[in-house]
Amino acid sequence: MKPLLFTGLLSVLVPVLSGCSAVEPWDRGRLAHDVMAWDIDPLKASLDNHIHHSKEGSSGGGAAAGGGCGCN
Repeated sequence: MKPLLFTGLLSVLVPVLSGCSAVEPWDRGRLAHDVMAWDIDPLKASLDNHIHHSKEGSSGGGAAAGGGCGCN
């Protein structure tokens, strides 16, 4: 029973521990690609967020303050 448990534990731990690695400074440029971003166009995302808060008449979760009229 013990060799089977050891083999099962080893087969789970090896892939998990091999995923932990440090990213070298010269590899960070590839990881910081636009495809990896939540919003590809930050200006459009900011504008959409402003329009959403203006139409909803509320603010929260963002840095914008103001009423439903769209003025700050």
